[in-house]
Amino acid sequence: MKKLKTILQSKYLFKIIGLIFLIYAIFVVNFFPKTSIYSEKNTEVIGKVTKYEIDGNQCTIYLKGNEKILIYYYFQSKEEKEYYEKNLELGSILKVQGIFKKPSKNTIPNGFNYRKYLQYHQIYYIVESNKISIEQNNTSILYHIKNKMINRIDKIDNKGYLSTFLLGDKSLMDENTLKEYQHNGISHLFSISGMHVSLIVSAILFVLNKISYHRIYKYGIILPILFLYLFLTNFSASITRTVIMFTLFAINECLYLKIRKVDILILTLIIVIIINPAMIYDIGFQFSYIISGTLILFSKKINQIKNKVVKNLMTSWICFLVSFPICIYYFYQVNILSILLNLIMIPFISIIIFPMTIITFIFPIIYPFYQVMIQILEKINHLANSLNFFEVVFAKPPLIIIYIYYAIIYLSFWHRKYLSLFFLVIFIHKVFPYWNQQFIFTTLDVGQGDALFVKFPNNYGNILIDTGGKVKIEQEKWQQKKNSNTIATSKIIPYLKSLGINKLNYLILTHGDYDHMGEAINLVNNFKVDKVILNCGEYNDLEKELIKVLDKKKIKYYSCIKKLNIDKYKLKFLNTKEYDNENDNSNVIYFNYYNYKFLFMGDAGIEKEKDILEKYNLKNIDFLKVGHHGSNTSSSKEFIDSISPKYSFISVGKNNRYGHPKASVLNILNNSQIYRTDLDGSIEIKLKKDGYKLS
Repeated sequence: MKKLKTILQSKYLFKIIGLIFLIYAIFVVNFFPKTSIYSEKNTEVIGKVTKYEIDGNQCTIYLKGNEKILIYYYFQSKEEKEYYEKNLELGSILKVQGIFKKPSKNTIPNGFNYRKYLQYHQIYYIVESNKISIEQNNTSILYHIKNKMINRIDKIDNKGYLSTFLLGDKSLMDENTLKEYQHNGISHLFSISGMHVSLIVSAILFVLNKISYHRIYKYGIILPILFLYLFLTNFSASITRTVIMFTLFAINECLYLKIRKVDILILTLIIVIIINPAMIYDIGFQFSYIISGTLILFSKKINQIKNKVVKNLMTSWICFLVSFPICIYYFYQVNILSILLNLIMIPFISIIIFPMTIITFIFPIIYPFYQVMIQILEKINHLANSLNFFEVVFAKPPLIIIYIYYAIIYLSFWHRKYLSLFFLVIFIHKVFPYWNQQFIFTTLDVGQGDALFVKFPNNYGNILIDTGGKVKIEQEKWQQKKNSNTIATSKIIPYLKSLGINKLNYLILTHGDYDHMGEAINLVNNFKVDKVILNCGEYNDLEKELIKVLDKKKIKYYSCIKKLNIDKYKLKFLNTKEYDNENDNSNVIYFNYYNYKFLFMGDAGIEKEKDILEKYNLKNIDFLKVGHHGSNTSSSKEFIDSISPKYSFISVGKNNRYGHPKASVLNILNNSQIYRTDLDGSIEIKLKKDGYKLS
């Protein structure tokens, strides 16, 4: 035993083994990823319900069959919905029939990759179900406890916070409120973590210390409770780390092994990698380990500070520093205000909100007092969110830059002189887009609609042509859901931020149809826009709604312009005459960049194409954004033969109800290289004087 203790207390043993396991995990996940036992040939699965959510007529179910699988089902009637609301519960055995599909990848550059996200959580297929049936009701005592908790939470009015803090389930939280927490850099406080577990353990220990000080007795009671809590929170990454780490601390203390805290953290990492190597790519896992590890490493330095305010400020500063590279890699922004906000929010949530959540769950009678505390929390959050000048956007860095950041950060903890180097790297990173000599043109995949992004070198001009948007009926259905993600907030804005762009110089709207400008209001409400350009003709209702918002925000707007000067470059608007329909009144835009010719047709039809040929001399177009999503009302043979495009880009939704693009149009475009957003995702061109790269 003595020899074993000596080995376990070795200074380098766990660090070497931990590094080996980390390299192993990276290698296995990237080169030998786990494959599914299911395939697209499957049509049926039977499994246990581990999580579900009913939102309107949609039911989302996480099923554990031979492996985890995600089910989407739409109720066929009000009676069916009521039946499943009453009878479906966690632990139920469900028989599901439907179409097996692989989750979608990101089709926007630097966008969220849903397929990878699910794979990291060991889900490889989703099922679009046409039939579900309950084969057996829950028989598990653990799921029975969780179902009782969920039913109790459901009876409380504002159940979002209760569900978040007790079960780690944010699905009941308001999406806009969650986004505000994220923008303020404090969303980590709403992921159950070591802080919450520590509070639970402290409360239990307070009671147990009144009975006995025997370590084995106390840990023998606490550990089963923690593993139950781990089950209740669906084995989230941060709680898994915390519970495993606490278990190892308990063993270390009871057996007097005297293993260092940092080595216990490394041993926890090794165990997690053995359970699921892909967990290292979970964002919550990365935040949890990097922050916990850093605070353990530098705990002596932190504890030397006598002044509590300075000590808390130092802790908050360290947490901000080590989470900074992860934030800019995944979210492309940081909020400097989060350093001070954490000082306020951490004690407020840990001392008041979290304990009151538990007490409110047990004694719902105190809910009015709890609600007052929640309102105070949200007011502080909303106020901080309104101070958006503290939010700094960074272009998504390559991994090598992330490694450089961490090397400098940890050096600065030992030698403060390196902190100036850290700020120098931040400055270079921030201003890099202004030095970047690349011209970028991207046809963004926004489904059945248009959204084209143009970025001139040195940040002389950032232009978005159209925003995409669901047609009016689809938009009304979408707004009925509690999920507030839109094309603008989930696709366009994250893409712009990933390039280091924090504002648009121009938003050009080709015309007033929903699929071209339906997201314009969402965009200007959530992103800085200097000027807006509208097409010729009378304003329709959608354009009038936008103009009200522009007037309120004091954003300048223009219509029916002839050209736009961007430094030494000119965008020409090929106006011919005013037509009696919105499509033909589309802004058609032409420009020449280093002898590469671009032409964007909006939804202009054949009549306008004829007028353009008569008025303008257009030949040998290099990059054509095809008119009207490949409809046969545009792209006449005469027009295409005359402009002779080298590349043709069609922005179109998958399996759209219009049948776009039409086969006749594809035949007309046959002499050009055709790319389609429904098949190829977004199409991006990076162009310099000496050539271009298309991806």
